[in-house]
Amino acid sequence: MLKGKRQNSTVLSDQELRTLDAHWRAANYLAAGQIYLMANPLLTEPLRPEHIKPRLLGHWGTSPGLNLVHTHLNRVIKARGQDALCIWGPGHGGPSVLANSWLEGSYTATYPDITRDKAGMERLFRQFSFPGGVPSHVAPETPGSIHEGGELGYCLAHAYGAAYDNPGLLVACVIGDGEAETGPLAASWHSNKFLDPVHDGAVLPILHLNGYKIANPSVLSRLPESELDELLCGYGHEPIHVTGDNPLQVHRAMAEALDGALDRIGQFQRAAREDGMSERPHWPVIVLRTPKGWTGPAEVDGQPVEGTWRAHQVPLANVRENPEHLRQLEAWLRSYRPEELFDTDGRPREQVLACMPEGDQRLGATPHANGGLLVRELPIPSLDRSAVPVDKPGATMHEPTRVLGSLLEQIMEATQTRRDFRVVGPDETDSNRLGAVFGATGKAWQAEVLPTDLHLSRHGRVMEILSEHLCQGWLEGYLLTGRHGLFSCYEAFVHIVDSMVNQHIKWLKTSRALPWRAPVSSLNYLLTSHVWRQDHNGFSHQDPGFVDHVLNKSPEVVRVYLPPDANTLLAVADHALRSRDYVNVIVAGKQPCFDWLPLDEARVHCARGAGIWDWAGTENGGEPDVVLACAGDVPTLEVLAAAQLLRRHLPDLTVRVVNVVDIARLMPREEHPHGMSDFEYDGLFTRDKPVIFAYHGYPWLIHRLAYRRTGHANLHVRGYKERGTTTTPFDMVVSNDMDRYRLVMDVIDRVPGLAVRAAAVRQRMADTRTRHHAWIREHGTDLPEVADWTWTD
Repeated sequence: MLKGKRQNSTVLSDQELRTLDAHWRAANYLAAGQIYLMANPLLTEPLRPEHIKPRLLGHWGTSPGLNLVHTHLNRVIKARGQDALCIWGPGHGGPSVLANSWLEGSYTATYPDITRDKAGMERLFRQFSFPGGVPSHVAPETPGSIHEGGELGYCLAHAYGAAYDNPGLLVACVIGDGEAETGPLAASWHSNKFLDPVHDGAVLPILHLNGYKIANPSVLSRLPESELDELLCGYGHEPIHVTGDNPLQVHRAMAEALDGALDRIGQFQRAAREDGMSERPHWPVIVLRTPKGWTGPAEVDGQPVEGTWRAHQVPLANVRENPEHLRQLEAWLRSYRPEELFDTDGRPREQVLACMPEGDQRLGATPHANGGLLVRELPIPSLDRSAVPVDKPGATMHEPTRVLGSLLEQIMEATQTRRDFRVVGPDETDSNRLGAVFGATGKAWQAEVLPTDLHLSRHGRVMEILSEHLCQGWLEGYLLTGRHGLFSCYEAFVHIVDSMVNQHIKWLKTSRALPWRAPVSSLNYLLTSHVWRQDHNGFSHQDPGFVDHVLNKSPEVVRVYLPPDANTLLAVADHALRSRDYVNVIVAGKQPCFDWLPLDEARVHCARGAGIWDWAGTENGGEPDVVLACAGDVPTLEVLAAAQLLRRHLPDLTVRVVNVVDIARLMPREEHPHGMSDFEYDGLFTRDKPVIFAYHGYPWLIHRLAYRRTGHANLHVRGYKERGTTTTPFDMVVSNDMDRYRLVMDVIDRVPGLAVRAAAVRQRMADTRTRHHAWIREHGTDLPEVADWTWTD
């Protein structure tokens, strides 16, 4: 619960006002210094061209506003003893967040060579946007950050994800007015309908309207205040306005706004937690209007800069070459009166530090921004409680995701009191056959509930909203602050978050190289309702390309699994949910599927990643004539059906069946940690025999992963080739030439000597495909020999 007593108004003493202004000026000075200076950090001598960086990179325009927010958050955190985290939405807010973490000492605690003195200040300045230094964004290298802000639109979703199940945490979220124009941010305002005042923390959005983006005015800044208020009230917020360009007046207004917002939040939480209030609160939002590039150069080369789009990046661009620009820069930096802010050794003076909290309550030191320090092992029960019995392959059928739902229900039960596991998805938990979880928890919901509604709960931990962006953003914020979760999504539409997963993978890759960042729980995707079973949705719902997208990314971070049945899905999910610092993509069907492996064999097979299914082939210890390989549930079915046809029609042919669960196993070991050595690969797929590979997604991915292998010339891949429609399940594989009959024809075409010897068999397979087309158009169902097929030894 937010701490502190309600104050009717905030009246800063003159001393408090001086300390806040001193801290803010110091942060502004340090932010500008990072953009420009590589020497002479305290301006102890006149500024010369050699003191200036040769390449001026960074963004000044947003920095003064961020510094103001940081300064005032320090005050309320210290006064109230409040645990807090801040999400800095403006993409290039790095100078200000770095400046403030250096002032509070958390930066030096993290990087001891960047000392809080003159030498450390010079290193702080020099490293910013400099080769071998740090990025201009609020990146993983920045203490106190879980949000890079490279791509705009996700700060508010991240803030809510951090607040869920964090009842004592205040998450402030600064939203830049450019970011406020994005679709994901617009949807994120609805996150408050899922915020439980009893079990969750609080999110305080701070909409920073400085008027401009990189070259244009921002939409929200040009709305009349009354219209903006109507918009924010409609989103379920109560706006508090802070407007001005006079620093002392703005300090007073900002202090009053923050105290008023936190008092209201505390009231809401007490009413819910102590008095049982169930009405959804209208949470406060601060609308902060200050000039872009505030306190910077008012005019450069006769053009207005402060308060315009020209202040967005580097207001004075030719400082080394232009003496007038150099003079203006020195006047600008000296306007902050650095001699009052830092002593002769470059240490911040007492007045600058007076408003700052201590220890873990510093924004740069909060453990909530280094979630691996807080994460606990997930209590995953024994898989035996969920596994399906398999006495022999292919004798029974189950819906794999429904079986997984049983495991997720048990995890929800085991985390009932600790509340550190959530399932998110775009309105599809039941559709994806995971409905068992509702036996342990409901769907988070704070809005109106009608008698016809199912599973809605004010305290639920299943998050459903028809926005993949919000699902992704919520889960990222949740994981990065030390919790666990699963994102369930239709396979075709997970592409909506392509760029978001890019950013998260980059974050994990960078953070893994930082020894001070503790590993966090992996981001786990379950992609179902997949390309091969869109019986009523059709072509629009058929796209298996997310796997291709993910496998383009950092190999030390990404993992892709295609379990072929229910027990292998359990084994893969168990591994993924226990893992750290990965993005795990699991593709599994929700329709009834044959059970191939008992649990113990499924565990071994998944640990191997790829292996020979002896029971499905006809090797008998000899060398195969052909390898039938498969990855994915439907491809596995078609390969096993093809193997059975070959056994019946070509009994002398020696067939090896290889199933691949971990798709990265196909890559060379030098390119992916899960990759096989050439020795392993050749032993599994042979060096010179035909390999007919049925793959769940686009065929060229398999070729790309295996192109350096010795036997690549013998590799023939069947998969999805963008031929889809609303049709029968088997017609989908026929349309894309991945059906069992086409696979048998491929074997005959590629095994030397079979083209003539097995011509009649090939013709029979082709005729069956022709008969299939006529049958489905007359009956609307698959051929009986397909629909009623079962595996027989």
